[in-house]
Formats: sequence, C-alpha cells, structure tokens
Amino acid sequence: MSKELSRNERIKEASGYLRGTLAEGLTDIVTGAITEDDQQLVKFHGMYLQDDRDLRAERTKKKLEKAYSFMIRLRIPGGVCTPAQWLQLDRIAREYANGTLRLTTRQTFQFHGVIKANLKATMKAIDTALLDTLAACGDVNRNVLASTNPHQSRAHAAALDLARSISEHLLPQTPAYREVWLDGEKVVGGEEVIEPVYGRTYLPRKFKTVVAVPPSNEVDIFAQDLGFIAILDKTGEVKGWNVTVGGGMGMTHGEEDTYPRTADVMGFCRPEDALAVAEAVVTVQRDWGDRTLRKHARLKYTIEDRGLEAFRAEVERRIGKTLGKPQPFRFDSNGDRYGWVEGEDGRSHLTLFIENGRLRDIPGGPSLLTGFRRIAEIHDGEFRLTANQNVIVANVSPEKRGQIEALVEEHGLTSHATALRRNAMACVALPTCGLALAESERYLPSLVTALEERLSLRGLAEDEITIRMTGCPNGCARPYIAEIGLVGKGPGRYNLYLGAAFDGSRLSKLYAADLQHDEIIAALDPLFAAYAHGRKPAERFGDFVIRAGIVAATGNGQDFHANTGPLAEAAE
Repeated sequence: MSKELSRNERIKEASGYLRGTLAEGLTDIVTGAITEDDQQLVKFHGMYLQDDRDLRAERTKKKLEKAYSFMIRLRIPGGVCTPAQWLQLDRIAREYANGTLRLTTRQTFQFHGVIKANLKATMKAIDTALLDTLAACGDVNRNVLASTNPHQSRAHAAALDLARSISEHLLPQTPAYREVWLDGEKVVGGEEVIEPVYGRTYLPRKFKTVVAVPPSNEVDIFAQDLGFIAILDKTGEVKGWNVTVGGGMGMTHGEEDTYPRTADVMGFCRPEDALAVAEAVVTVQRDWGDRTLRKHARLKYTIEDRGLEAFRAEVERRIGKTLGKPQPFRFDSNGDRYGWVEGEDGRSHLTLFIENGRLRDIPGGPSLLTGFRRIAEIHDGEFRLTANQNVIVANVSPEKRGQIEALVEEHGLTSHATALRRNAMACVALPTCGLALAESERYLPSLVTALEERLSLRGLAEDEITIRMTGCPNGCARPYIAEIGLVGKGPGRYNLYLGAAFDGSRLSKLYAADLQHDEIIAALDPLFAAYAHGRKPAERFGDFVIRAGIVAATGNGQDFHANTGPLAEAAE
C-alpha cells in the first residue's frame, strides 16, 4: 500500500504550474496576506509571506491582522551584478522595502518588508534591472553559487559560466511568473510539456547547487545537494569537474531521523558533460525523492536510503556515460579574503566585510547602503557577492581606485574586525522569519564582542575561527560546518556545536544544549584557553577540540546524533 502524498505535493499538482490563485489574491485589499496554498506556491516565484513578530502581541491585543509583508529573494547565479543593477536594487530597497538590502548565504540579495500592495511594482522594477526572482525559493533548483576570485582566473570564469548555464537550464519553464507579476498574456494549451525537467509537481524539496574552485571552499560545497569541484590541468584550464551529491543542513530538534549531512564525491565528469550530469542528478531526485514526508525529502536522505553506488549508476544510465574516478583536490578554508587584490590585467578588486550581510545606514555609524550606492554611481567594473554575505567591488580601473577608497573611508565601509567577526555568519531569524525560535542576526554581533574579549585575553584575537548562528535548526547560515555553531532552541537559548573542519568538509557535534548568553561564554572560554596552550602548529580550533578529546568527531548521516556532549573537561 503506497503512502499518501504530502499536502505540498497536492498543492503543486493542482496549481496549474505554479499559478494557483496568486493573481486573484493580489487584488484582495481586505488582507495583507494571501491564501495558505498560495503561500507555498509564491515561494517558487522567489518570495515568502512573513509578519513582524515584534508586533504580534500588540496587534493581537488590538484585534488587528498580523503585520504582513513579503521577503523577496533574487536569482543571481554566481552573485555577479552590474553597477546599474545595484543602483536599481538600492532604489527598490528604499522605495518598496524596509530601507535595507540583505546579502544572503546563497550569493544573492533579499528585500524585506515589501507589502502586498507593492509586490507587482517591486517585481516590475526588478525586471527592469534585467533580473528576476524565479526559483529563488521553492521545491526547485535554487540560486546557483560559484566561487568568486579577485584574480578572475580562467577556472573561475569557467565556474561562473557553469553556474549560469545550470541555473538557466534548470529554470522552471512555466509562464506563470510573467503572467502574475509582469502582466504577461496567459498561454493557452500545451501545459503538459511546459516543464520538461520538473514535471507537474517539481521536486520533492528544495535543491541547492554550487560550483567550487579549490583551494577555496567559500561556497561550502559539502553542505549542498549538488556540487562541481574544478579540476585543473597543468596550464590552469578546467579539465573536468568532481561531482558531489547529498549535502544538506536542515534538521528538526528532537527528531534524530533528521540530520545535516556532508556531500559525497560521486565521480568525475568532463566539462562538456557537466550540464547533463546536473540534469540527471535533479531528475533522479525528482523520481526517487520522498514525496510523502517533507522532512525526509531532501537528496541527502535519498542518498542515505538508496546508497551512493545505486544513485551514481542511475545518473550514469541517464547520461549514457560512466563517470570517472574522483580526482585529487584540496580545500584550505571556507572564508573570504579581505582588502585589495591586484589583478593581472591592471585592475583591482576590493573585498569588504559586511556584518551578517545587512546593508543599511546606521545613525552614528557606517552608511553601508548609501556608501555602496555612491560606489555604484562611479564604478566601471562589477559587484560580486560572496556566499559569506560579503561584497567584492571587482574590476576596479586604476583611475577609479582612489575615488572608491575615498568613498569606503567616508562611509565607514571598511571594518577593522577581528578574525572571529570576519568569520562570523548569521541568518535573519527574528523578527521576520516565521521559523525562528531565537534571535540570530540581531544577537550574534554582541555575542562575538563578548567572545572577542575572551579570545584577546588568551592571545587568540587574530586566530581564524569560524562561528555561525541560526535561529532554528534548518541551518540557513550553515552552522553545522562551522567550528563554533550555535542553533536556536528557544528564546535566548542555543545549542552549541563544536568540531567542524575549517575547510567545511566535516560536520560538528553537539557539545552542550540550551545555553544562554553567559553559559555560552562560560562553555567556550576554557576551550579557548586550552587551545591557546595545547594546539599544534597551524592546528585549527575545530581539529584541536577533537584531538584533545573534548568532543567526538562526526562522521556522516545519523552519526551526527551519536556520542554527543563533552567527552572530557578542557585542561587550561
């Protein structure tokens, strides 16, 4: 007896290829929300319905509807945009959103606070910038990440090209996007063949793809459903790609059948076969993924259930070729490089640290939104967003460098942040994310400040340690592959994870649960002291806590939940 399909599957099937009743719902002025079914469908169009949770209690007391608004996420493969596009997005942020731009962990922008009455105007303004939001969310292949590099080597150019090709090839073909948001004419007939890759019900769950160029793992390839690792020949050309499958971060507190997982290296493919491999991986997941239980629907569970060998064999059958054996590669970090880098072509590239990716003007502090707008007005290169929520002002001509340096100084865009803060990342969480159990973006900066004091006392102020925080266990800021991971458990309470690899290749392990602010500091301070006194040369913090017997190393899959907690007290 077959299991019943999940509710989301029925919604997709009945949606008319993602149309639902979105067009009608936009005209309903009685409410700032849309119907429950449409709330699922609108994700495929790149947005989420949210409300300001800071105002819930007050509005409920006054018997008012929740303060509804929409978060809109753009699709920008590889995170590259022009100065003209930046200026248009800045205008949208100020006119239709909450006056900020959010750089995400998926190398793109988000707008927050867009009310329903402004949705179509916002989407048309995005279209004017020759950008879109289609498939930035939902059960589809989402924004494809690619390694950024100020030198812009041939390998990085190939990575960006592949990311863009995959994004376009796996983009939903439904005309619903243009019909609903851009007043396109409705297509009559032919509906049975408009989604050659996805079919009527798309994928069982979200799907994330990245392209990496060693030795940098800034795109966190092991946390993604599908990845391509550039393998170079002696001349620096890409001779092929190692293909990774089955990574993912999300889990549910208290449910050990859910867990984060690092991706497996499935095989090696030639450049001309990469697009076919990407489609085959997606269609196998389309056909094999669990459509009855959404918490078990990601590719990582398909790989766990079916096995890597069976999955690879099916991919090979669909592409009509055998994948080669994985080629050697090495990653050394998953962070960004900051400051100026000189390119071989005479142009320069400036990577700027943006705390938690939020671009806004802070009274008495940095004017991030205005500063970048001023740069965009004179810049003759491009902007590159990183998967760590930072910005590269790329391809700066020699005659513009002095002007850009002056604008950076004038608007406080350069931050003399410590190593810990430079390697920190947080999701949005409260007040807008409906899944958040605790603060993240609004809290992590103050926690980092407190931890910086302890690190400085231990002589570790400039030691690179990754720290990431999320307000819930879904893991949008990829906390389970940070050396210090903090995951919201409830208001003001977090689970502390330790022992991940600095290069993003190994998961962490639960060290302590339900910690409040002072308890987090009390738990980490003796570990910092032990690290300062007992580490080996060049040993990373995540490796040290495992070697010192403080926490167990995590394998993969369900091993994440095994042997948790401290194994021994830290010896200062």
